[in-house]
Amino acid sequence: MLKRILSLSVGMVVGTLIAMGLLHVVELLGLRQDAELRKASTYYRQVLQLVQEQYVDEAAAEDVNTLTREALVGMMENLDPHSSYLRASDFAHLQEDLDSQFGGIGVQIERREDQVVVVAPIAGTPGERAGILRGDVVLAVEGESMRGKTLNEVVERMRGKPGTSVQVSFGREGVDEPIELTIVREFIRVESVTDVRMLEGNIGYVRIVQFSEPTAEEMHAALAQLLGEGARALIIDVRNNPGGLLTSAADVLEPFFERGDLLVYTQGRQAEDREELRSRNEKDPIELPMAVLINAGSASAAEILAGALKDTGKAVVVGERSFGKGSVQTLFRLNEGEALRLTTARYYTPGGETIHERGVPPDVEVIMSPDEDRNVALQRLRPDLNDPAAFEERFGIAPVADRQLDAAQAILEAALLIEQKEEAAQP
Repeated sequence: MLKRILSLSVGMVVGTLIAMGLLHVVELLGLRQDAELRKASTYYRQVLQLVQEQYVDEAAAEDVNTLTREALVGMMENLDPHSSYLRASDFAHLQEDLDSQFGGIGVQIERREDQVVVVAPIAGTPGERAGILRGDVVLAVEGESMRGKTLNEVVERMRGKPGTSVQVSFGREGVDEPIELTIVREFIRVESVTDVRMLEGNIGYVRIVQFSEPTAEEMHAALAQLLGEGARALIIDVRNNPGGLLTSAADVLEPFFERGDLLVYTQGRQAEDREELRSRNEKDPIELPMAVLINAGSASAAEILAGALKDTGKAVVVGERSFGKGSVQTLFRLNEGEALRLTTARYYTPGGETIHERGVPPDVEVIMSPDEDRNVALQRLRPDLNDPAAFEERFGIAPVADRQLDAAQAILEAALLIEQKEEAAQP
């Protein structure tokens, strides 16, 4: 018994010493991080002081606030293309985006290295009507080069009062000379869900152009309409959808899942940082043969939707590998109406697949050229020109088939035929 008590006592002392040692290590790590932060802050002050004392333009050197803010811009840009320091005007613009109301030309853009590239034109906006394509590079706005400009600076220059015009120069792969466009800005009120219609064979079709606050409500109304019209299958088109709110994508997915089903999860830098979004659907899930259309302009929340439906076997994904924007940005409000948009996590499909820099690969690959994309977009914009001759006369090109949509429709028609045969074979 004495040996046991001694063993326990020694174990307790050793355990206490180990715990104290670990605590000491943790404290030292914390002190080290504090020391490194103080060292970096001191170094910044030294550089700032040198600028103030030695820079040739005294007025510019004395503007400490501007110098500090420019340093913050550089810090965020060095992390990744999606993290950024938002001045008050930039933060206001971002809030307008999330509310789906702003004045501009209607394109979603992304910074890649030192260039700003069009992810996708927003459906029904001046940008789409002007023929801007995904992959176009913004070269200049009003004659001013955009090379090296921040994403927020490019957005600031393209936006303006509705009714005013802006001249934008674009570079396009395969085109030697810059494409010069003069575009009249409009008050952009983006309808997230468009082109709700019934295709042949009672196949419902719905297009989601972005994920914002009203998207889920609009999608649920579209589903009710199509089901009321007798839809037996469904095509969800998220081609050229640049994404938007993570929660909006989850809300759109809910009707297709049972309550409690995992829709998407995010994982931060620590193991405990995992956050799951699960279905809160109180009704029976909608069970229809489904196809999702994606292309290289499908990003972020659009990839969440495609990935979740693909992972769980609820839909066949048709088209091209998606963009691969699989990181989560958190907004941290600062003083004076400013904010930091900081990448804090990456998101994963229910099956644990990461989308970041990989994209969602389609089950059935159907690649369309930029010219085909533009042709199909023009047909969508001008449904009144359903006569091929009239379309060619207006635009100088003959209408082409939407091969991705045709493939999705053929797949669902086959699925419905198999269902019919199985039902007929039942006694």
